[in-house]
Amino acid sequence: MLNKAAIFRRNNVVIAGSGETTLMLAHGFGCDQNMWNHLIPELSGHYRIILFDYVGSGKSDLTQYSQARYSSLEGYAQDVIDVCEAVELENIVFVGHSVSATIGLLASIKAPQLFSKMVMVCPSPCFLNDPPTYHGGFEKEDLEELLNLMDKNYIGWANYLAPLVVGVSNPAPILSALNESFCSTDPVVAKTFARATFFSDYRHKLSSACHPTLIFQSENDALASVKVGKYVHENIADSKFEIIEAEGHCLHMTHPEQVANSIKAFTK
Repeated sequence: MLNKAAIFRRNNVVIAGSGETTLMLAHGFGCDQNMWNHLIPELSGHYRIILFDYVGSGKSDLTQYSQARYSSLEGYAQDVIDVCEAVELENIVFVGHSVSATIGLLASIKAPQLFSKMVMVCPSPCFLNDPPTYHGGFEKEDLEELLNLMDKNYIGWANYLAPLVVGVSNPAPILSALNESFCSTDPVVAKTFARATFFSDYRHKLSSACHPTLIFQSENDALASVKVGKYVHENIADSKFEIIEAEGHCLHMTHPEQVANSIKAFTK
């Protein structure tokens, strides 16, 4: 039997806002629910909002962390399902940033009754290049080198990755917030999540998407290019594709008003 109070503690579940429609906001790799702080003011007057941290991130209960469970994205998808059931949610709009777009997809395929619509912010079903037909953006050797840097110099890894993710043209406080989030994550947890994120390939799952989906794509994203966004759009039958004139992988932080307005239009 599901222990609701235990799930609330484990995943640091927070409920905000009010409205007939419920949004679940799911953070990306190396982040926590605070990464939605720029978007929440734009949405909280219109929606009930569910925030949470994946186990191992933010203020989640680290004692509940299992390297075996969280070595694949299916473990994180189960977190999503557990939180939905603990809060007694159904027909929610799931908003997933980066790898959480894939995590949400997996959760929605496993438990479709919990969801009504999906929003993907800068998604990538596979970060690895698979020539000649798919260009995820990274060679396996480059990603292995990035993970090795986590072992050798964790702070240096965070300082390298944060500007790549945010985009150097965006405001310094946003870069600082992401860098601080990276640095505050337990290195073992971060490396396990990184491997699950960057070395997985869920392209085959896109065709199983069973909910209307809005895909946000940054015009200049070092982690997930426009080609990747188009690939996701082309392989999810009922999807809308919106390119935002922006730099970086964190549109919910850099362009919250534009993202919020599109979510409102999509959920009407």
